[in-house]
Amino acid sequence: MANLRIDNKALGVKRFKELSNRIVYDKKGNRILVIKGRLHKNAGCRCPKCRKKLSIYDTPTRNRRWRTLDAFDMPTYVVMDVHRVLCPEHGIVTEDIPFALPGSGFTLPFELQTAWLARRADRTTVSVLMRISWNTVGSIIKRVKDFMEPDERARFNGLRHIGVDETAYKKGHKYITVVVNLDTNTVIWVGVNHGKEVLSRFFELLTPEQRASIETISGDGARWIDACCEKYIPHAVRGIDPFHCVEWAQDCLDSVRRKEWQEANQELKKAKKEQDKREPGRPRKGDEDPLKEQKNALREIKNSRYALSKNPENLTENQQARLDIIMSTNSRLTRAYQLKEQLRLIFKLDNVDEARMYLHKWMSWAQRCRIKEFVELRRKIKRHEEAILSTIERGLSSSKVEALNNKIKVIIKRSYGFRNIENLKAMVLLCCSDIKIPLPNRNYPHAKGQKAFIKQMI
Repeated sequence: MANLRIDNKALGVKRFKELSNRIVYDKKGNRILVIKGRLHKNAGCRCPKCRKKLSIYDTPTRNRRWRTLDAFDMPTYVVMDVHRVLCPEHGIVTEDIPFALPGSGFTLPFELQTAWLARRADRTTVSVLMRISWNTVGSIIKRVKDFMEPDERARFNGLRHIGVDETAYKKGHKYITVVVNLDTNTVIWVGVNHGKEVLSRFFELLTPEQRASIETISGDGARWIDACCEKYIPHAVRGIDPFHCVEWAQDCLDSVRRKEWQEANQELKKAKKEQDKREPGRPRKGDEDPLKEQKNALREIKNSRYALSKNPENLTENQQARLDIIMSTNSRLTRAYQLKEQLRLIFKLDNVDEARMYLHKWMSWAQRCRIKEFVELRRKIKRHEEAILSTIERGLSSSKVEALNNKIKVIIKRSYGFRNIENLKAMVLLCCSDIKIPLPNRNYPHAKGQKAFIKQMI
């Protein structure tokens, strides 16, 4: 290939002059294309910080290599000498490389293409396709995220409505806390673990003006969210997602159902023992089972979980029939079901005064229902009464946060976990924010607001 010159745009390098190229073979016998060259005169010997044109101080690195986009279906490397320059402002520094990020052994187009693929496929697939190691994919993701978004705090400008939630990323109660801009439906911050200290780190990143612009914060009923709201944004309206409130009632209902099944099962066992004492031996053929009704009732309680948890309008015929049996035979489980449904319907109301009245009636009923789980739930609802009413008045919801949490779980599952938590944070911000990764040699109208110099570099 001595007489063949390869276009710089095809290689994914800019301001690079090719001097020679050759094909070499690695230990496995695979062909590798090596292109020797140098920077253009107007591009070389520049300070990476202030971009001033300077004279060469020395050349400590000879034949430094960068992996670039494959050419002719071969792994391709760009090779050139790297100089150091003496900057009056920043001292002795390595010259700026216009086609690669600082500290990287890959060209920028190669890293952008790798990060674009990593958003849509698992790491093993990306590493095989790009012919790099599995760990290198994570490092590239982190570098590309930092390049595409050099100022992380820009995401905090103009915040009005935010949502907070935590999600597990690993076994052993390993969590990350996610803060979402509900107006743009994007993740703006990711913190390791959950609790007051973790969320406090987010609020401490905000300026007083950015904190003052926050109008509402939505999440579950965690006390650490309340504590951070009181400390950092006392003016903001605290909302509790209706989904979490109904989920509390659903958990109470399921707990009552399990206890009812356990009690019915104990009674059935006692009845069997009594029957065995009175009538030893096997029953005669054709005799009716005297415990048939108890067994049927026990089976109905056990199989009623979905009938009790679903909304009435979504029940199937079999589930509706099972619910009717429960309502006619088990008064305790019936009361628990009605309490759950009444709380769910309160969140359907639009008038906050009407919602307040029905919520007070619900709390009064829950206090007198003689069901321990709902008596305790009543105290929890009472503690969050104002947040619940604010949710109804303003129509707040954490549905967008929960949707992004599901997306994060898909990212973790697709990647088969993350060994480096920083790579996980970078991946979440790449996939769940408004960052657009451009592919080399393509026109991207949506990337105009990203970085004007991306076009120049790729």
